[in-house]
Amino acid sequence: MAQTNISRADMDTWSKDNVPLPSIEEGAGEICPVCKGAGFVHPALDSGQVDFSRVVPCRCSKGELRKKKTEYLEKYSNLGALSQLTFDNLSPEGKPTRHSERSEESQEHFAQVYQAAKAFADNPEGWLVFLGPSGSGKTHLACAIANHRLSLGKPVFYIGAADLLDHLRSAFSPTSDITYDELFERVKNVPLLVLDDLTLGSATAWAKEKLEQLLHHRFNARLATVIITDIPLERMDERLRGHLANNEFCQVWTIEPAPPLESQGGLKLELLRNMTFDNFDHKRMELPLEQRQNLRQAFNLAVEFARSPEGWLIFQGVNGCGKTHLAAAIANYQLAQGKPVFFVVVPDLLDHLRSTFSPDSKISYDEFSERIKEVPLLILDDFGEQSATPWAQEKLYQLINYRYNARLPMVVTTCLSLDEIETRISSRMVDPMISLVFNITAPDYRGNVKPVRQAKRY
Repeated sequence: MAQTNISRADMDTWSKDNVPLPSIEEGAGEICPVCKGAGFVHPALDSGQVDFSRVVPCRCSKGELRKKKTEYLEKYSNLGALSQLTFDNLSPEGKPTRHSERSEESQEHFAQVYQAAKAFADNPEGWLVFLGPSGSGKTHLACAIANHRLSLGKPVFYIGAADLLDHLRSAFSPTSDITYDELFERVKNVPLLVLDDLTLGSATAWAKEKLEQLLHHRFNARLATVIITDIPLERMDERLRGHLANNEFCQVWTIEPAPPLESQGGLKLELLRNMTFDNFDHKRMELPLEQRQNLRQAFNLAVEFARSPEGWLIFQGVNGCGKTHLAAAIANYQLAQGKPVFFVVVPDLLDHLRSTFSPDSKISYDEFSERIKEVPLLILDDFGEQSATPWAQEKLYQLINYRYNARLPMVVTTCLSLDEIETRISSRMVDPMISLVFNITAPDYRGNVKPVRQAKRY
């Protein structure tokens, strides 16, 4: 075997990137007079003597090694088709969102985020967090960072939070090709991790634990990380919020606020904008004193909830008793404060969800469903008037169960007693830790008085 002097810089080319050396194919091209076609040589020690205990790549194989390293890093990165998302094909002002053209102010802000992403790509230190709705460009920015690092021959690993958890679960399978520890250690310790679609709201205790372990480890180890999420900071896990509050280590960029759901045609408040607290008649002198007091109490509960939406407020009563007016007044109050709210009649909601399956729909079912689940305040009017199909029941349960687990504020109006509502849903509505159920006993104020369907007070 021929001997030659190889510098320590050459020997450390691979090890400094924490990426294993791929195998070398022999016999490619002309035979090198130094290594005789072996592709590797014994390195020289500082003393000038040959170190026969080790081998390093020969200089003749550097081009092939560089190509193999690039191919390996691309495969290692897990980017797949996302390798097409680069800074070159993303405008510094951002692209129009799915919902509207970007305003001049929004373009200027996106340009700042764009420059922050480019600077991070050149020198990834600390954490870079992108907040924003679906279609705002945050995933493109994160993948552009990853692809830039790959172009420099640096390792990066991209994965969605849900995919990561699926991989970790599957690693417990006896047929898995990779052990749980191997996969988790890879994600925990890669020099640059891009974690997409991070959400902890509806995650199981096991999933939360694994994601928290991952993020806590990378924070303590000061490993560069890009996080993509549409969860507002105030709704994140307390420990994660604590990490992100470290301004010296973390950059947090909100790309743009989510457009109001009413702009998508889901909110019917144009028919209800005159329903405010100011014009709600809670006195109704024609009613008996007990019903007037009941209506006044409902009014006070609605006003209190509108000022500080926490938990669930469930209004029961016959059609026309005032429950929809109070729910709309809560929505109008929140909108006047510039707060996002989604008010929808339940049958209309189900019709809209069904329509998202149409090829002509401008919004996917998953996107629309996720945005309703995550909206800061959801108001469901006429719950129980929907068609009681298994599909409808399941979709409503999924929506309500998500908001129950995530403790997201909600107002529900219904003509039904809780005994008439599906048990999976009613059991959550009566949980005193999150919900207040109030039965409005006033009759239909429009004159079409119906017998009051009494409901239990919880």
